Amino acid sequence: MTTDVTIIGAGIGGLTLARVLHVHGIPATVYEAEPTPAARSQGGMLDIHDYNGQLALKAAGLMDEFHAIVLEGRQAMRVLDRDGTVLFEEADDGTGGRPEVQRGELRQILLDSLPAGTVRWGHKVSSTRALGEGRYEVTLVDGGTIVTSLLVGADGAWSRVRPLLSTATPEYAGTSFVETYLFDADTRHPAAAKAVGGGMLMAPAPGREIFAHRESGDTLHTYVALSKPQDWFAAIDFTDAAAATARIAQEFDGWAPELTALITDGDTAPVLRPHYALPTGHRWDRVPGVTLLGDAAHLAAPNGEGANLAMLDGAELGNALAAHPDDIEAALTEYEQAMFPRSTEVATFEGAELHGIDSDDNTAHNLIAAFTRHEQTQ
Repeated sequence: MTTDVTIIGAGIGGLTLARVLHVHGIPATVYEAEPTPAARSQGGMLDIHDYNGQLALKAAGLMDEFHAIVLEGRQAMRVLDRDGTVLFEEADDGTGGRPEVQRGELRQILLDSLPAGTVRWGHKVSSTRALGEGRYEVTLVDGGTIVTSLLVGADGAWSRVRPLLSTATPEYAGTSFVETYLFDADTRHPAAAKAVGGGMLMAPAPGREIFAHRESGDTLHTYVALSKPQDWFAAIDFTDAAAATARIAQEFDGWAPELTALITDGDTAPVLRPHYALPTGHRWDRVPGVTLLGDAAHLAAPNGEGANLAMLDGAELGNALAAHPDDIEAALTEYEQAMFPRSTEVATFEGAELHGIDSDDNTAHNLIAAFTRHEQTQ
């Protein structure tokens, strides 16, 4: 099989690229390992920023659809001390630049905007190789092959396309999330629901943090962040939900019960999410006919920017290809020259919830000071 533009990975970055290409009349095919769009949970909420993610949605012509899925009020934010004291609170007055949406709903509006058949589900890539003269062969797990003269790796942390460009591999970033959910929170978990408030809660301390979101349907989604080596987590049996929960909660001994309830009262088994990262400033020399976007290009520990950057990558790559229809190399060069520095910029306050979590400075007061400095520079 031969295609014009081959995109590996139907995450929101790859789908944004496919959509922007479609807007410009350029056909593309997206190959995705998952068997269906509903094969797995698409994660929690995303705040889509006006300086990157929303720019991508404008390029994709999907701002009306985006506004329709925004969860009102979820930009509210509060910082709590470990004793439950609210030290900082910011209301959502509807004018903020980072409205919140459910990741799955955002992915769905992108899927709905593409012609039928654009995404080929159940196509898991096993390897890629260069055929010469800017052409590539993608081999699938089922033995099928795809040949293309423009290959884009939008396939995340463990990209099968990246080895064509770089020998870099992700390494453990030193932190992990443990995810929990509380359902029907206002009625079943009122103290925790009151602590979280209407939007987002952050309760930082050196080496640890509780970060929670009020999602749709009266759900509290908690990310318990810990700065621990992988061996420490490996010693916990996450197949024993009660024991794993107790061990994680032990790291927050003495914290306010309304905060620890976000861990101990979970309605689902705790899920470990280790964080990996590519080397800071990861880049590669221009190789004809192939490039990367999103986590495949610049995987980092969670900093509030990953999804937004992936979408902007997709949009800018699509626009560059449309601007240089007869010169793919000029398009890829233009895209990469902008993408490399953008992805290596120092995280601003949107990423402060995990900035220096392993530091003695990771306290509520220092986090609030970072917010204040950011607001003064705006």
